[in-house]
Amino acid sequence: MEQREGERSKTRMTGQFGKDMGYMNDTLAVSKNFDVIYRTIRIADRDACMYLVDGFCKDDLMQKLLQQFMDLAPDTMPKDAHDMSKGVSYVEVDIEDKWDTILKSLLSGVFVLLVEGFDKALLIDARTYPSRGVEEPEKDKVLRGSKDGFVETLVHNTALIRRRIRSTDLRMEIMSAGESSRTDIVISYMESRVDHVFLEDIKRKIQSIRVDSLTMNQESLAECLYQRRWYNPFPKFKYTERPDTAASQVLEGNIVILVDNSPSAMIMPTTIFDVLEEADDYYFPPITGTYLRVTRMLIALLTYLVTPTYLLLATHSEWVPDSFSFVLLKESPNVPLIWQFLILELAIDGLRLAAVNTPNMLSTPLSVMAALVLGEFSVNSGWFSSEVMLYMAFVAIANYTQANYELGYALKFMRILNLILTEFFGVWGYGAGILITILSIVCNRTVAHTSYIYPLIPFDGRRLKNRLLRRRLPGAAEAGDNSK
Repeated sequence: MEQREGERSKTRMTGQFGKDMGYMNDTLAVSKNFDVIYRTIRIADRDACMYLVDGFCKDDLMQKLLQQFMDLAPDTMPKDAHDMSKGVSYVEVDIEDKWDTILKSLLSGVFVLLVEGFDKALLIDARTYPSRGVEEPEKDKVLRGSKDGFVETLVHNTALIRRRIRSTDLRMEIMSAGESSRTDIVISYMESRVDHVFLEDIKRKIQSIRVDSLTMNQESLAECLYQRRWYNPFPKFKYTERPDTAASQVLEGNIVILVDNSPSAMIMPTTIFDVLEEADDYYFPPITGTYLRVTRMLIALLTYLVTPTYLLLATHSEWVPDSFSFVLLKESPNVPLIWQFLILELAIDGLRLAAVNTPNMLSTPLSVMAALVLGEFSVNSGWFSSEVMLYMAFVAIANYTQANYELGYALKFMRILNLILTEFFGVWGYGAGILITILSIVCNRTVAHTSYIYPLIPFDGRRLKNRLLRRRLPGAAEAGDNSK
């Protein structure tokens, strides 16, 4: 009997104030954790103890709640936690007797109150997290449109989506993953538009995650959700830090996943056409949006083809017409072209990493130094040819037309593979490299196990036209006719 009571005390409250308070103090190690605050008080001639995490609770609100509790008279004291929760002058109040839920809530910032004689604890969600301002993200900037962006606080991010979708059909389901971190995860979708089979599959996968923590936030979650064909570099998810982009994807029937402590949303399922889209396509008139979209697709194609094509033509100069002979090398290179391209591919990534870690005050002088050393001096020294520097400079700059990092690196890996195949096998290697890239895209699958190039395969002409061209919004023509 005592053993059964001991097992129960580890899972649920016993209702004995001394034992419950002792369990909380031992489990939370309040004598060692300076930021876990507890204070014993008297409420209507009863002992009580409040627990909170310093920095997560609003001080002024805590003062008002304590004043309300301490003003209770013995004759007005509620008989149990349920009745007491009704008299708390705050919106988010809950009662709980499971230790796992109580401790998780407390460590998430919830105010916990134990009262003598009550077999349940009061959970008052008066938490507030340190957060930065809602400002436009550095990576997803637009020339026109809203300038707000997601932050690291989950509640703020859900509010930004709610602000744009004022519909009772919008759902925000919260889950958690990670044995130690217990990271909050919100699944956002439209009840009447989402694929419910896919939705249940995502929920099941999140519930079955058995990891200690989501150390890298959404990347950790993505690797748990999609474990097939890891060697295919083309992105299976689309990430955005823009609430307007996330809201539009929810309205299209997709699922948006928000992870606490991450300032971006994960969109699924994602096709190659979704990855190539940007918010600027929709903030400009249809003809301008179409031009931007087509230009982005062509530039993405050129970043892949320029250097392998030049390497092929440099080794088969007889294929180059006389009118284009100026593109060929004027002098024999000291370093083989393939090594020049591969070294510059590595050097560009080195410069990118250096730019990320360079203090702002030093970025300008170091950029000038890098341009001189790696540009003019490297050509004059004979290490690199000016033509190779030109084409690699185009590739490096053109990569920034893609907002999706994963797509840029996928094209980079395929470009390097094509360069190596072209060097060793000539035109057959060049064709094989292109074929491998096409197969990597065509054979790729979304998280929902659907075609990665839909609506091209399976073919849907109307949707494909909408993907390639920026058309007027549905109902715009009717609205114009009605205004006449």
